[in-house]
Amino acid sequence: MYANGGLIQLLAKKIYQWSRTGSDQRCTLSLFAAMGNSCSNNLGIPPAKGPNAVGCSDFMMDHTVEGTFFRLYYPCVVSDNAEKPDWIPCKGYFYGLADFMKINRGLSEKIFNYLFGSFKIPAALNGSYKQNGKYPVVIFSHGLGAFRTLYSAICTELASQGFIVASVEHRDESASATYFYHQKPQEPKKDENLVEEWMYYRSLKPGESEFPLRNKQVKQRADECIKALDTLIQINSGKNMENVLQTEFDWTTLENSMDLCRIAVMGHSFGGATVVEALCKDVNFKCGIALDAWMFPLDEEIYVRVKQPIFFINSEKFQWAGNISRMRKLDSSSTSMQRKMITIKGTVHQSFPDFTFLTGNWIGKILKLKGEIDPQVGIDLCNRASLAFLQRHLGLNKDFNQWDHLIEGKDHNLIPGTNVTEIS
Repeated sequence: MYANGGLIQLLAKKIYQWSRTGSDQRCTLSLFAAMGNSCSNNLGIPPAKGPNAVGCSDFMMDHTVEGTFFRLYYPCVVSDNAEKPDWIPCKGYFYGLADFMKINRGLSEKIFNYLFGSFKIPAALNGSYKQNGKYPVVIFSHGLGAFRTLYSAICTELASQGFIVASVEHRDESASATYFYHQKPQEPKKDENLVEEWMYYRSLKPGESEFPLRNKQVKQRADECIKALDTLIQINSGKNMENVLQTEFDWTTLENSMDLCRIAVMGHSFGGATVVEALCKDVNFKCGIALDAWMFPLDEEIYVRVKQPIFFINSEKFQWAGNISRMRKLDSSSTSMQRKMITIKGTVHQSFPDFTFLTGNWIGKILKLKGEIDPQVGIDLCNRASLAFLQRHLGLNKDFNQWDHLIEGKDHNLIPGTNVTEIS
């Protein structure tokens, strides 16, 4: 599962195994302290570097499982006393981790709350939207076992640079946890009669073939990205969209705020495959960025059907020849100028989610949440290369072209193409 991008499952199992094998509780607590917790001054999600302050808010349209659910990141008005949201939104997500490990939920909640419970996302929760023309749009798809908040270092950076970013929480049973609502039976259809219902990660059943499940999921994931985009299009048009979550953010301020001619899709691991599927399904996505993509879930025939530019940003330690060969099939289906690939030296698969910033150095490397490269250097390379690619293919009037050389892999921390020996 780790090889396929189940970052939370790997972390949870390792912690629990170690906690059980320690001779006494002091060994476990020493382990937790060594990992670093939210009280450490050296750990935390880095603040965005762009010229805009960043706000975020959650949106759920249609309370059922068929509805759309995402966290929106956007440029906001500066506020000195803005509340920052918790990185892990609530204990239901801790329970999802417990179910991965098949251990007591109470124990798991304590472990993860100790390690990560006080970390905050560097954004203003429900901050006032900053009116400044129309912003391009990015839809972000998380990896296997993740959820909508775990890529905040990437999403906040894009928002700080003048993008509106919707980080989708998938309901295909690939997220570690998510939730929706159902109506109380025989009750009037009012918001106060809605009951919260949680959906947790679905493991493969004994003897079950993996491809049919993952292929079905990637199609649903792409549909969910498209549904999130459709929701933003309606919000942009001024249509009154009911947010089931009833956040304090004024969604009507987003009317006419988005440049709907400049839309991209981005994702990590399983989310990288989702990028390819979404590009195939919806031409509103003008380009895609796939971070360490896991290509296994995709149908063979999809490669010749994708016409938009794609940028593959890979880690040094995750990829293998078969996966790279699937990426190369997209090269042969279009011009080479549209399809770019780079590898960031010293990175691992989990160098893209926020976990890489939230664990101590040595334990992060043991759990493969950190590579040899400084996490900040790695994410900066990822973000800057992405911004240059977005400017090039969305036609933005920005200064992101100062990082055009990164698209070509021209940096001492980059490899043009791949470090993997490819199948001839």
